[in-house]
Amino acid sequence: MAVDRSIIHQTLELIPQQPPFRFIDDILEIKDKAITALYRFREDEYFYKGHFHGNPITPGVILIETMAQTGVVAMGICQLLLQGFETDRLKAITPLFAFADDIEFTGIVSPGEKVIIGGEMVYFRKGTIKTKTHISRERGEKVCTGTLTGAGVEFK
Repeated sequence: MAVDRSIIHQTLELIPQQPPFRFIDDILEIKDKAITALYRFREDEYFYKGHFHGNPITPGVILIETMAQTGVVAMGICQLLLQGFETDRLKAITPLFAFADDIEFTGIVSPGEKVIIGGEMVYFRKGTIKTKTHISRERGEKVCTGTLTGAGVEFK
């Protein structure tokens, strides 16, 4: 069952990462234990200037961060909203990416390329979320996969 678009809108507003370090343009769908988001790597992204000068590609760490923002941060926020957490309380929680496992790069992402990010929740308990994530090209070819874990931390 798909989540209501208003929950998706709230989730997008609560994601703490902002440009130039936000790698989610839109969340296309959240249903059951899965999330699908979209991002276009703009040609003027700051990290392209020094990453293989003259032949830029998206750094692997940025691809992992992209998967984390969708699969850990956005999915975690959505799960808390569905559990009835109030927006003000969620603003006090900082979602932190904690662990990456089985990361595999099977392609490169070029400047200007649009990607689809998918995450499937393995578990969500005691403020910790674990997801199997991937990045695919628009035509479906996977370029990066992995299992990511994160937790929400309330700083006082």
